[in-house]
Amino acid sequence: MPATPPTDDVRLSPADDVPAEEDRLTWYARPAGTAALLLITSLVALTATIVIIVERALLTADPTHRTSCDLNPWVSCGQVMQSWQAHTFGFPNTYIGVVAFSVLITVAVSLLAGARFARWYWLLMNAGILAGFAFCVWLWYSAVYSIGTLCLYCMIVWAMVIAQLVLVTSRNLQTGTLPAPAGLVRLARELAWPVIVLLYVLVFASILLELGLGVIGID
Repeated sequence: MPATPPTDDVRLSPADDVPAEEDRLTWYARPAGTAALLLITSLVALTATIVIIVERALLTADPTHRTSCDLNPWVSCGQVMQSWQAHTFGFPNTYIGVVAFSVLITVAVSLLAGARFARWYWLLMNAGILAGFAFCVWLWYSAVYSIGTLCLYCMIVWAMVIAQLVLVTSRNLQTGTLPAPAGLVRLARELAWPVIVLLYVLVFASILLELGLGVIGID
């Protein structure tokens, strides 16, 4: 019986999510790479979130407190913390971050320990990260175009969520967890990092265009 010709479609079987040709996946699409991605980005985002919580507590105790990221009139965590957007659902947004990033850290550690998750779990996680990204987009819009002031630690969280969304989605396309044509899978594999950089540039450009060079200390 003739051998099956090689194919560029390196997606994994969505039934068991176990790599058939793991060496052809990008590093972040492999179990250890995905774990490292989720662990590093979530730890950075969780740390920024905890700093916001501490600063909020200090500001509540002392309304004259100057937060560690009150850098200038355009970058002031204290001012953002006092806006209604900082507690969109009636409680501080940071509570959502603590729960979400803690879950992702747990997933990362489980992957490092050898755990493997079903396809539905990856789809739910991808949907959850997408929801988090949508929330970050709204917070970015509010900060830049409504409040007119930025929270440095919030921006760190935005950056981590952007990376998580793009790379986890790329991972799910490469493994076949998200069914897609081979051409789209190839694009997801090759353009993930350029897309992340592009999104960072767009956010930075929108800030400069709306708030001016004063954001970065240039009068």
